[in-house]
Amino acid sequence: MSVNAAPRHPNTLLRNAPSKIARLLVYLRHFGDLNRFEAARLVGDSCLNSTIPALESRHGLTFEHLPEKSPNRWGEPCDVIRYRLPISEHERADKVLARMFERNGRAAA
Repeated sequence: MSVNAAPRHPNTLLRNAPSKIARLLVYLRHFGDLNRFEAARLVGDSCLNSTIPALESRHGLTFEHLPEKSPNRWGEPCDVIRYRLPISEHERADKVLARMFERNGRAAA
């Protein structure tokens, strides 16, 4: 079943995502932006700085890379990048997600 073929709820897509990279893309497409600490906590991606380039090079997606300060575990500020999927990339992301779900035989709805 295609991601675009049936009504779907973003929480269902997130729960049924066939891989870490698909779960990350669902989150960025439907819920918003992430930095590395949020990605580890919310989607289980502990290496966001390498997952984003994989999405960019393998799937032709473009992300905004926004530098920011975020507190580390000791409360000290550290430099991180916040990744955002621009609205102009949503249609392409939907197609990539459809392929990811279909390739793994998962229902997207």
